[in-house]
Amino acid sequence: MGTIYNCDPSELIEKAAEELKKLEPIKAPDWAPFVKTGVHKEIPPSIKDWWYVRAASVLRHVYRFGPIGVSKLRVKYGGKKNRGVKPEHFYKGSGSILRKIIQQLEKEGFVKKDLKSLRKGRLITAKGKKFLDDIAGKISKVTVSEQKTETKEKSADNKEVKQEKKEETKKETKQENKAEQKEAKQDKTETKKTKTNRKIS
Repeated sequence: MGTIYNCDPSELIEKAAEELKKLEPIKAPDWAPFVKTGVHKEIPPSIKDWWYVRAASVLRHVYRFGPIGVSKLRVKYGGKKNRGVKPEHFYKGSGSILRKIIQQLEKEGFVKKDLKSLRKGRLITAKGKKFLDDIAGKISKVTVSEQKTETKEKSADNKEVKQEKKEETKKETKQENKAEQKEAKQDKTETKKTKTNRKIS
């Protein structure tokens, strides 16, 4: 059984974003293509469906570190701002974007408010865990099958290499035998010549 801890995070977020697009409560607002994700950013995101990627990333972060609130998520999605000649300074990410994403995830039932512990924030629900774990399981199955095919290809390549080496060694031995036979013939002819020379003398 695959979990979010034994698969590539970027691949998990990418696949989860594709699945989140299919859900009705999770929709990018009209202003999403024109807004920056924080004060530290200079331009809006270049990816068209960045809203769903951010939603998948937030869901994974709540899974790992929940209960967690908007203020801590703002720190997670913050960054350093280029202030020209002045030194760079850290700024938090947009709170409005994160708040709306959490509300959408809550509507879908992936996230809920934590009322028991002292820490305020959202926790992942059983539905949210299943959603991410199912995607992680699919990814891990694909990676296992890819590893098997790679090992098969490697073994086949090794067999081919071994066969090629055997053929090369056979050719070398044949060439060596031929050379030895030629040398033996030359030695015989030389000995015959010396014998005939002695008889004549």
